[in-house]
Amino acid sequence: MKNRFGAALPLMLAALLVAGCSGGESVPKDQNTAEAEEQGHGESGEIALTPQQIRAAGIELVRAMRGGGGALTLPATIEGDPQRMQVVSAAIGGRVVALTRNLGQSIGRGQTLAVIESREAASLNAGIEAARARLELAESNLRREQRLFDQQVSPEQDLIAARTAAAEARIALRLAQQQAAAAGGRVGALNRVGIASPLPGQVIARSVTLGQTVAADAELFRVADLSHVAVTLALSPADAGKVRPGSAIEIVAGDRRSAARVSFVSPILDEATRLATVIAVIDNRSGQWRVGEPVTASIRLADSGTGAVLVPQSAVQTVEGRSTVFVRTAHGFRANPVTLGAPSGDNIVVASGLTGDEQLAGANSFTLKAELGKGEAEHGH
Repeated sequence: MKNRFGAALPLMLAALLVAGCSGGESVPKDQNTAEAEEQGHGESGEIALTPQQIRAAGIELVRAMRGGGGALTLPATIEGDPQRMQVVSAAIGGRVVALTRNLGQSIGRGQTLAVIESREAASLNAGIEAARARLELAESNLRREQRLFDQQVSPEQDLIAARTAAAEARIALRLAQQQAAAAGGRVGALNRVGIASPLPGQVIARSVTLGQTVAADAELFRVADLSHVAVTLALSPADAGKVRPGSAIEIVAGDRRSAARVSFVSPILDEATRLATVIAVIDNRSGQWRVGEPVTASIRLADSGTGAVLVPQSAVQTVEGRSTVFVRTAHGFRANPVTLGAPSGDNIVVASGLTGDEQLAGANSFTLKAELGKGEAEHGH
């Protein structure tokens, strides 16, 4: 670690100056020598480092976490959020004459995905047109009867009958339009019906081709809003009892990470596996997660009430046979012995020795262990 820790070098130079004086006489320390010793390992377990030296050594700073109930780390798979995914089908059979979207393309709510041509669509179209014509005739008759009644030419009962006929015609038109909507979309010209998307999102599956004849209720597309995805975990009853809605969960795959919160903990065990289902929803507006992708999920368990603290395992070193972490101070780091508990994935429980408010050396903390050993050896001489 040549020239990495600048504090040790002035100390060694000061020691050489003292040893080089004639006859080993005691030589008063000058101001520079005193400052060098103060910046080195003045107190046991203290390592003086500037922020620049910390960065040069590649030492990562991490935070201890209170409430160290531990964490469960297990494999999982990214899934679509069930509330944001829907199968698109047509309630009538026919021949597909138009497709407007391919796999992966975006679609808005109510926009047409496909157009189906069939005799049933022609019947629906005819029903709407006939109902609209009857409504126009009924409203025209109502206006005439209202005018005659105002002129005291027609009796009131004729006006009431005209109003009733117009109301029935409006109902018949709405019924015809609803029947068309139940077919899966908007009725088009002649014998065609458009199949509309029920939600905004992306087309994630398409099981139909142009010109294909499809049966009623056959699946045509699957549309999903992937701005949020889900991860489902299966936990033992004991572990599930430590998880609450809102519990923190971290999703990791390679160098990608996302934080999420548990949204659902099933109160019922699966009959086959005897495990409880836990679901967390992940914000995926950046599009970094794909449905079906394998990931590793680390779920934080509820605090057991022991006052333990959770730290990354990379922050723990063994110094003189004791588990030790290096706590960040105003001038560098301080070696702090701790008592460890059970490991939890990439973290480990610290049963005593930390309050949970400390900032620690994480990755590359072994360089501090080496520097501490070097400083103690120099003081021993």
